[in-house]
Amino acid sequence: MSMVSPVVTGYYRYTDIFFEWHQALPNPEDRSPLKAILAQDAFVHPDHPLHKEGVEGAELYLGTLQNFESRLLFSSAQVEYIRYWLHAVQLTKDLIPLPYSDCLLTESNLRHVSPVHFKTREALRTTLKQIEKNNKRLKGVDPTLNARRDIFERVRSLWTQQQGTWCALDFEAWDRDHTLLTEFGWSTVRWDCGSKIEEQGHLIVKERRYYTNTFVSNNRDVKAHLLFVYLHVDPQLTQHFSFGKSEEVNKATFKRRIQALIEECKKSGPLFLIFHDNNQDIKYLKSKDVDVQLPDVVFLLPDVLPKDGIFVLDTSDLFAALEGEGGGNRRSLERVCRHLQISTSHLHNAGNDAHYTMLALMSMASGEPIDMQRERRWPNRTSTTSGAPNAPLNGAGVRVHFDPWEEDDDFSDQEGVCGPAVDISRFKADSDEETP
Repeated sequence: MSMVSPVVTGYYRYTDIFFEWHQALPNPEDRSPLKAILAQDAFVHPDHPLHKEGVEGAELYLGTLQNFESRLLFSSAQVEYIRYWLHAVQLTKDLIPLPYSDCLLTESNLRHVSPVHFKTREALRTTLKQIEKNNKRLKGVDPTLNARRDIFERVRSLWTQQQGTWCALDFEAWDRDHTLLTEFGWSTVRWDCGSKIEEQGHLIVKERRYYTNTFVSNNRDVKAHLLFVYLHVDPQLTQHFSFGKSEEVNKATFKRRIQALIEECKKSGPLFLIFHDNNQDIKYLKSKDVDVQLPDVVFLLPDVLPKDGIFVLDTSDLFAALEGEGGGNRRSLERVCRHLQISTSHLHNAGNDAHYTMLALMSMASGEPIDMQRERRWPNRTSTTSGAPNAPLNGAGVRVHFDPWEEDDDFSDQEGVCGPAVDISRFKADSDEETP
């Protein structure tokens, strides 16, 4: 059946469409067909008229209002299509009227909107309950957390558009004098005609090859460390850079190569520079040993994809948003990768750190909206601050509570034969309530 495809002009709250729309219809005979097509069992069925080719289950939208509350949404195009479909198959005598215009949410009402998919009625119902709980938890939370959550959703939106160049960078310096750079690593992602192109690299400053750290792991490469200790090494030993071959260059070439990398990345549209805790690395980029010109660098991500420009992302901020941290507690790259289940080796090698930073970014940016992603990764881990089963949710926050053995690799040695104690109160605190 050929029908006109409506254009999205806005969004309607799921609850308004599901609970209220049929009640507002002037013709009582139209109410039952509308209720039937919106029934959750029918909505997730592959034969539903709103089913989208290539999507398993039903598609809705998750939007963030200007006050940072989340809402599950229908698009205006979906609502229009329902009206036309019911009339076309003669389930309604006339086109049913649209919901009141006051119910329509436009772009000015929303910070972000992302498509979400539901394979089952239970998944849809669970998400509705979780959205309600999260909105209560986030009332009155630290504004820093709201700002981080806003950035997280902007990154997700920009990443899905597959435009520009995304470049994770990392520098290593001698730990006795942080002005002496010893390594640089990078990992880039860009797209060409829809194909994803990835590149990684690692540079070692030749003149500082034998500057050995005292307080930080010496993972620049195997050869340099063993030569320092034993004064002899088998030249066939494997390097510590896990994603390619390290290159040894002099200081002048080191500077020139980094400058050329940034200039090349800028040719493909907007450049997103990715760091893990960017304060020091930005200083290194601007230092005399590198001297990259960044006159137009922006630390605030745009709402829409720009044609050019340089924008800074920080995976420590993104992970803080995901775990619900609104304070100054920033996770190390090793800890972030552990919680995201990204295997690591030879951290503090600049090439490895850059690529693990990119993997962390991709893991979060390609996932679901922030609250759905958090629940998938760590279900039932955002218990109330008091831990009491019936404690109020208002203002409780959405901070994930990690167990000690998740935070520390060595904790398993201290558990004893009985294993770790488990606080079951956090599961009781989030017991589901009955919803329609």
